[in-house]
Order: sequence, then structure tokens, then C-alpha cells
Amino acid sequence: MHSTPIVEMKQIDKSFAGNKVLKNVDFEVRSGEVHALMGENGAGKSTLIKVLTGIHPRDHGVIKVDGAEVDFTNPKQAEEMGISVIHQELNIIPYLTVAQNMFLGKELVYGKTGILHKKEMHQRTKESLKELGVTTIHPNDIAGDLSVGKQQMVEIARALSTKARLIVMDEPTAALTDREIYNLFRVVTELKKQGVSIIYISHRMEEIFHLCDRITILRDGQFVGCENIADTSFEAIVKMMVGRELGERFPERTHAVGDVIFEVENLKRDGLFQDVSFNVKEGEILGIAGLMGAGRSEVMEAIFGFQKKDGGTVKLLGKELHIKHPRDAVRAGIGFITEDRKAKGLVLGASIRENIALTNLRAVSKNGFISDAKEKNLVMDLIQKLQVRTTGKEQQVKSLSGGNQQKVVIAKWLGIHPRVLILDEPTRGVDVGAKKEIYTIMNELTQSGVAIMMISSELPEVLGVSDRIMVMHEGKVTGFLNRDEADQEKIMTAATGGNKHEAADPAQPH
Repeated sequence: MHSTPIVEMKQIDKSFAGNKVLKNVDFEVRSGEVHALMGENGAGKSTLIKVLTGIHPRDHGVIKVDGAEVDFTNPKQAEEMGISVIHQELNIIPYLTVAQNMFLGKELVYGKTGILHKKEMHQRTKESLKELGVTTIHPNDIAGDLSVGKQQMVEIARALSTKARLIVMDEPTAALTDREIYNLFRVVTELKKQGVSIIYISHRMEEIFHLCDRITILRDGQFVGCENIADTSFEAIVKMMVGRELGERFPERTHAVGDVIFEVENLKRDGLFQDVSFNVKEGEILGIAGLMGAGRSEVMEAIFGFQKKDGGTVKLLGKELHIKHPRDAVRAGIGFITEDRKAKGLVLGASIRENIALTNLRAVSKNGFISDAKEKNLVMDLIQKLQVRTTGKEQQVKSLSGGNQQKVVIAKWLGIHPRVLILDEPTRGVDVGAKKEIYTIMNELTQSGVAIMMISSELPEVLGVSDRIMVMHEGKVTGFLNRDEADQEKIMTAATGGNKHEAADPAQPH
């Protein structure tokens, strides 16, 4: 089992504009194995995959498939050889249907007529999704109307439909519900039995140890080592990735929280959530847990003015806020770090300076004009404070690693000196080293009195950084848990609508 390499990459070099991104990298995947590829953001994982599939030409080195040397110049050639990639940035065309996305570029037609065989494409789309255990997506659904998690399942189904022998999965579970993750793991296990190989890129250690056979680590564009999962540990992998001991995964929270400064009462949005009431204290992190579709993001978007609300009140320091638009929230001192940093959190084609200045125009302006000196001081101060790894403030955001992009999103909001900060999946797609840096930033903010609400689908993260946890299920709050009493089982019970644990908020006076 796993003896024959399906893919071999030897001594791969790749540079961009004189910057060496891959240096002498070796990587192989055997038939029927799940092989983890790990490393910090910017370590070269995505570049290596793009070299393998012909998106980027290599500068030096050899690639073999089934023992024969290959030189792909585009991904279609790789796909024809049985190599399929599910990218972290979804390749869904939002205005096309699910079936149209599934068969994009390989549409089925009646004989030589050129007329689309829609019925057959619909049927095959249904079958591909059913293989994944997905029955809630219809072939006629408009792809852009689906949740990020469902779009991801369409991508996975599309890759499986090509009958690939090697599937690359780049952060495949980042936006999936627990049920969808369970289905994905089941499918991966089944594919493995059939001899299909998987390259599995993820920052979630729990998944790596649960699913993978071997792991290859890259650091700063270089091959660090390849280990059998059975022979290694969480600590050993982290040390290989970051070149040092990381210490505790979550920084200790020692400061005392203050009085209630933010209150939400009976917030509702018809069809999405109802009767949502909670409060957050000065310097507190309120973790918000629940399965996808529970209404967590929708509640936060209504508070911030992204979505309208149909009832309820929001108060800051005892004063009712009338937020109709995000600009009203910003003026009140509320910041929002969205879960989709690429679509909603950043202007990818703009520089770090421009992105940070966007939410801080008042702070960097004088008499209605932007002051270059003020702007430079603010931007450089935040780059330094958050340790953004960059060539300079004019570097385009799209060329940064995921972890550094997330730091720029955080920097945008720190500039407004928020009293309340909403974080929606703040460490999604971020490596273990950058995660700890983000947790440390959150700790520092709370020490200065900022009230934080953090949505996260990673239960270890919710448990590791929160002072208190609010759990939601199908648009309702089903429980509140204090840090010292919370565990994964209690959270999941409340998240699945089981006995409503401590449905009264322990922070509210009884």
C-alpha cells in the first residue's frame, strides 16, 4: 500500500521578480495516500501546487507522473493526466447555475448538434453531489446564492466528477459545517480505498492527524522534512513549520474584565434570527459558537448595519444606537472584521497603505485633504504593531500571504480605536504561527478595554480564547457558558438544539 509514487517533484526552484519562492524542493505523493502539505502562510505551498499543475513554469527541477517526466503548461493538461485542484479561492462563477459550473468547459451536447444536454448534466450533477452526501443543493440553484460552504461542496463534487487520480485540496474544510466536514472525510476515506491520492493542505492540525498518512513541511520555500503521521506529534510539526517552539497554543488571559458596555436586546430579522439578547463587558472576549446556518454572522451583520433588522435594540455605554449603515457603526466606535477578507475585507488590487487609510480617512485628513505625513505615520505604526511581513506600505495586498492579509484587515479597524470589535472567523486560512499572533493582538486589545465578539467554527479556538461563550442554533441563542465550565460536548449539545444549556446569560442580572 502507498508504495508507488504517482507524482514526484525533485529539486524544484521558482522565483518571482528575483525573489526565490521555492528553493530545491522535493515532494512526492504515493498512490492511494492522503499526504498533508503544511507550512506557514508564505512558505510556498500554493506555489508548489501551481508549479505542479502548470499554472507557473518552474525555473529548475523535474516533475514526473507515473514515473514519466512531464512539463504541463496549463492546468487542463494536468487534469487530462488525472490531477485536479480544489483551490482555497473558489473558482465558482456566481451567476451560473450549479450544473453549469459543474460542466464548465466540458458541457454535454446531443450528438453533433451543439445543443446542450441539460437533463443529463442535471442528473450527473445530482449524482456527484449525492456521492458527497449533499441533498440540499439543486442543479438549478444559482451558485452565487449558495453559502460559501455549499459553494465549496460544488467545487469538491466538480473535482470528483473528473475521475481524478490525484486531487489537491487546499483548505477544503475552511468554510464547511461539521456535517459537511464529516461527509468530506467519509468521501476522502472512500477515495483512498479506491486508490485515489489526495494532497491535503490545511492549517487545522486535528484534521491532519485524523485524515492523513504522511506530511511534508515547507518553511521559507524550502523542504524541511517528510514524516509518517503515526510517527510525529503536534509539537514536532509546529517546530518544523516555524523553526522554533511555539509554546502554548493560546496565550493566557489574565486581566479582569470590566462592566457591561455593549448590549443587544431582542434583536430579530424575519426568517434569519429572533429574540437574540446578550451583552459584552469592557475587555471581554465573547465567543460565538454554532453550526453554519445558525445565524451567527447574520446577527453581527445586522448589528453593524450590513443587514437590516426587523426589531430589537443595540446599546453602547447605555445609549441606544440607531445603526442603518456600516458608517453609523464605525462612527459609534464599532469595527467589523469579516469572514471573507478577499471579497469584503480588502481591496486586493490596492496597496497596504490605501487599505488601511480607507477606514481612517478622518484620522489621516487635515481640512478635508489627506495629509501624507499623518497617513504614513498611522500606516507604518500599524504595520509595525501587527508585524505585517511586507516589502513596504506600497506593496499590493493581493501579493501578501493569507496571515498578513488578515493582519491588514485588523490594522484597518485598529486605526479607528474601536470600543467594540466584531471578529468573524478571524483565523480562517491562517497558519499556526500567525494564529497565535492574532490571539495576542486580541488579548492586547481587551487589556485596553475593547469588547470583542468573535465568531469561530473551530471549537478549540472558541474554548481557548473566549471569556464567555454564546451558542446559537437555527437563529436562536441556545446557551451561554462561562470559560471554566465550557467544553466541546456542551457547546455541540447547544449548537445542535439539544437541552438549552444555561439559556439565561450568566452575565445578565437575574
